[in-house]
Amino acid sequence: MNMNFDAVYFEPDILKYELGQMLRKKYDELPWTPIESHNRIPEFSNASNKEFPKLKQHLIIGIRKTHKYSANEKVSNWLVPYTSSGCRAMCLYCYLVCNYNKCAYLRLFVNREQMMDKILKTDATSAVPQTFEIGSNSDLVLENRITDNLIWTIERFSKEGRGSLTFPTKFDMVQPLLSLDHRGKIIFRMSVNPVEIIRRIEIGTSPLSSRIQALNDMAEAGYPVGLLIAPVILLPEWKKLYGELVEQLADSLSNKVKKTGFIEIILMTYSFVHNAINTEAFPNAVNLYDRSQMTGRGRGKYSYRTDAREDTQEYLREKLSKCLGSMPILYIS
Repeated sequence: MNMNFDAVYFEPDILKYELGQMLRKKYDELPWTPIESHNRIPEFSNASNKEFPKLKQHLIIGIRKTHKYSANEKVSNWLVPYTSSGCRAMCLYCYLVCNYNKCAYLRLFVNREQMMDKILKTDATSAVPQTFEIGSNSDLVLENRITDNLIWTIERFSKEGRGSLTFPTKFDMVQPLLSLDHRGKIIFRMSVNPVEIIRRIEIGTSPLSSRIQALNDMAEAGYPVGLLIAPVILLPEWKKLYGELVEQLADSLSNKVKKTGFIEIILMTYSFVHNAINTEAFPNAVNLYDRSQMTGRGRGKYSYRTDAREDTQEYLREKLSKCLGSMPILYIS
């Protein structure tokens, strides 16, 4: 993926950190604009929805000040704010897009030592080893192209942590991770969708075949692995699309993934904000709001109706049982 940026917006105090100094040198040729807070950039929040793709070309660098963990009951004990938020890709459903253009862009946080110290302390003082989801706010494989933070994270936690770290990705750039001494403490999860959905909706992400190969490579390197089918999008031909996806996975996943990996399934949640941005920024894109199948879910959000969800769950469980029966489905949500 092209990782060129056109401008950097930064909190001046980032230069007190080693990573901030490194990024300053790395992007020295770009214009640098000081900001008071990475979370409040008036020219971004005041931008029109059609400027959404343009904002994705900017890089924001700050210091993460919120370190509150959220309990999780899926593949981890905790959801952890970590070294980045947002993404360069432009998936039309992305749940990180909030309050219009406030959260559209990639933000990097340079105080990684502080964040890792808290993870290690929480892990060390817990009654049993903990699993921390560090990739719920960004795609760390993509971020690693800029910061090498994922390499740094794996190397340090593997030496000092008792439990596990986990993160999902839609990208295939895993080569720098394959030779690391992860000691089985890093759970790698690859997000997949049908080819057509990746091409038309997950704009700027890695192709399905490349994602599958990356998952195979990580399993071969000894990482515990999982497969995340998400978000499931009920387009008119969804059964055909997801049936073909499962068959391709059955044909292409390595035996090691099939024997040791697990599956997660998440149905899409959409929102009024997504619809507003997509209508103006991507006028020719697929319309993801389906009034016939969706219902309100909280303020300004839409999810699939119970009957549609039950039909989807039944179909996917049956198809996966037939084609990938050795891989347990941890949950469908």
